[in-house]
Amino acid sequence: MSTLVSNRPAPTMNRAHPRRIGPASPQPAADAAGALNMHTLGPGEEALAEWAQAGLTLPDLAAMRRHRLARVRQQLRRADYAGIVLYDPVNVRYATDSTNMQVWLLHNASRYVFVPADGPVVLWEFDHCDFLSGHTDVVDEIRPCVPWFYFCAGDRIPEQAQRWADEIAALVRQHGGGNTRLAIDRCNAEGVAALEGLGIQVHNGEAVMERAREIKGEDEIRAMRCAIHACEQGMVVMRQHLEPGISEQRLWSHLHAENIARGGEWIETRLLASGPRCNPWYQECSSRTIENGDLVAFDTDLVGSYGICVDTSRTWLCGDRAPSPAQRDIYRRAWEQVQHNIALLRPGVSYHELTHRALRYPADTFRHYTCLYHGVGLCDEAPIIYFPEAWQGFGYDGVLEPGMVMCVESYLGRIDGGPGVKLEEQVLITPTGHEVLTRTPFEDTLLR
Repeated sequence: MSTLVSNRPAPTMNRAHPRRIGPASPQPAADAAGALNMHTLGPGEEALAEWAQAGLTLPDLAAMRRHRLARVRQQLRRADYAGIVLYDPVNVRYATDSTNMQVWLLHNASRYVFVPADGPVVLWEFDHCDFLSGHTDVVDEIRPCVPWFYFCAGDRIPEQAQRWADEIAALVRQHGGGNTRLAIDRCNAEGVAALEGLGIQVHNGEAVMERAREIKGEDEIRAMRCAIHACEQGMVVMRQHLEPGISEQRLWSHLHAENIARGGEWIETRLLASGPRCNPWYQECSSRTIENGDLVAFDTDLVGSYGICVDTSRTWLCGDRAPSPAQRDIYRRAWEQVQHNIALLRPGVSYHELTHRALRYPADTFRHYTCLYHGVGLCDEAPIIYFPEAWQGFGYDGVLEPGMVMCVESYLGRIDGGPGVKLEEQVLITPTGHEVLTRTPFEDTLLR
C-alpha cells in the first residue's frame, strides 16, 4: 500500500514511528482541515464558561490519552496478546481519542485501529478523513480502510477480507515479537477465517477493552465531572419546559439540543415516559401529551462532552396538582433503594456481595430494573451487578476498585398497576469509599 510521509511533527510519545497517511489529499490541506476538527476546537465557550463558574478543572487530554493507551497495553500484556484490532467506535475512541461519524460506524465497519502491546498504533480511516486525527498524539500511522462488509464489498467479500487480513497479519508479525495471538472486538466470520489462514490466532477482545476501561484516571474523572455538569444543565432546561400540554418528544428534544450545544455527541436511548406509560419501564419516548399531575421519568443515557457517558435518571411531577399517595409511596421506595445501595459502595466490596446485600423489593409485587448497578465511562460498561435471582444464570464476580464509576439503578412499579419511578445516580469509587458525581436534586414534593 502506498503512503505519503506527513510533514507534521512525529507524535511526541512514539517518535520512532513517524506518522504516515494515505494519499487522499495534499498534506497542507489536511493540516488546515485538522485545525478545524471538533476536538481541536473544543466543547465551546458556553460549556467552558459554565465549567469555570462551577469551579471545575478541565482534563489534560494528552495525559488522558496516554493513560488510556497504557491501560489497553497493560491488558494486552496480561492476556499475552500481540495486539488488538478495534472496530467498535467507542473502543476506537478510548484507544485513540479519535472519532468519525460514531453512530454510523456502529453499523458500518469502515474504520478500525490496530493497537500492539508494543509498537506503533495504526488507524485505518474512512475515505478521505485522515485529517480527523491530527489532534491526538497516540496515533502513529493512518491508512485508508479496507471495508469488506456487504454494502461496500458486495460479492467480493472474500477478496476484500483477504486484503484486510494481509495487512493485519503483517503488522502482527512485524510488532508481535513472534506472538501471533491477536484480539479483535468485532469481526465477521470471513475475517476470522482469513486471519487464521495466515497463521494468526484470533481471540475475543471485548474483555480486554472492558477491563481497560473499568479504571478511570484523574483526567477521565475531570472530563466526567464536566460532562455531568453539562448534562445536568440540559436537565435544568428540560425542567423549565415541563408543563401540562407538552409532548414527551418535545420535552426530550431539549436534552438533545443542550447536549449538542455543550460539545456532546448523542443520546443512546429514547427512555422518557409519562403518566401511565411509566409502568412498566422501557417505553420509548412518544408523541403522548403530558398531563397535569403526571409523573415523568427519564434516563439520560447520554454521550456528552469529551465523549463521556452521563447515565442518570430522574422522575419529576408535572404541573401543580398535589402528588397522590401512590405516587409518593413508589417514589420514596425507589429513592430509599438508591440511597441504601449507594451506601454499600467502597473499594474491596465484591460484586457477589453487592448482589446479595443490596436493597430490593419483592419480585412478586414490584417490577424492577434490569440490574442493581453497572459501570460507566464512554458508555455503559462492565461490571453489571445482577439481582440475586439472576446471579446463578448470569452473575460474574469481581471487586470494586478506586477509579471505577458505578451507576446505581432503581426502577419501581407495582405489578398490579399504578405509577412507576426511575432513579439513578453516577458514583465514583474513591480510595476510602465513594463520591456521588450527579447532583440534580430529587423531587422534594414526592419525598415529603
